[in-house]
Amino acid sequence: MLYPDAKSWRSAARKSVMFFGMSGLGKTHVSKMLVQQGGWFHYSIDYRIGTAGMYGHIKDNLIRHAMREPFLAQMLRADAMYLEPNVHDHDLTAVASYLGKPGNPARGGLPMTEYTRRQDQFRTAEIAALRDTPVFLARARDLYGYAHFICDTGGSICEWIDPDDAHDPLLAELSQHCLPVWIKGDEAHAQELIRRFDRAPKPMAYQPAFLARVWAQYLSENNIQEDEVDPDTFIRWTYAQALAHRQPRYAAMAEYGVTVTAEEMHAVTTSEEFDDLIAAKL
Repeated sequence: MLYPDAKSWRSAARKSVMFFGMSGLGKTHVSKMLVQQGGWFHYSIDYRIGTAGMYGHIKDNLIRHAMREPFLAQMLRADAMYLEPNVHDHDLTAVASYLGKPGNPARGGLPMTEYTRRQDQFRTAEIAALRDTPVFLARARDLYGYAHFICDTGGSICEWIDPDDAHDPLLAELSQHCLPVWIKGDEAHAQELIRRFDRAPKPMAYQPAFLARVWAQYLSENNIQEDEVDPDTFIRWTYAQALAHRQPRYAAMAEYGVTVTAEEMHAVTTSEEFDDLIAAKL
């Protein structure tokens, strides 16, 4: 472990952490609080995915849709306009819209073959962004002079790591550079996330084996064909299962670092309180 005990954490002139857990539990909130306190560099994996690995795919998709409109197609061919996706660290609409949902095209769904292709693109982009962590850690310190570093991961990090493999290369590399910090929610948080998702279902990234299993199960239980699936209904149905699927994977990842509850993290208002919380968990 990068910081084997509270003393080594408190005495470290340079601290680096990697937040992970389900979306909506405060990873980005505490990251921005620490940045505002000063001395911390915030490396957002989601933002890196959108501005690097997925950027070209998103842009091509925008152009593909624009080319269906004769006027826009004429302007694009004449190089009289250009289209660029606008990705924010606080709003991943551009990424989510491209990732999409599987099901009936008339309801905005994608054929499963296309959906899984985009899932694989996202997986490749997220792994690349995670592997860029040491590069951005070095840049934060050497170029910008930041002492401390936050790797703010997406909820799907556990889908690409085998946390039960003590030699998983990606997790091993990340834990060499950052202290993994699991922000853990309880059952009440899970139910609130489910209610929130039910109100506004959004695209997610899934482990391929998990996606294949739940897709086959959904088609079988509802006795429907692929193009009859309502995209929003499917991802709503899948969300609670995705939460349950990810929890033990997060727990295994936490063996490489520390676990804090969402309540504990939300109570943190200063960098000093953050230092105290992490020290108490080591």
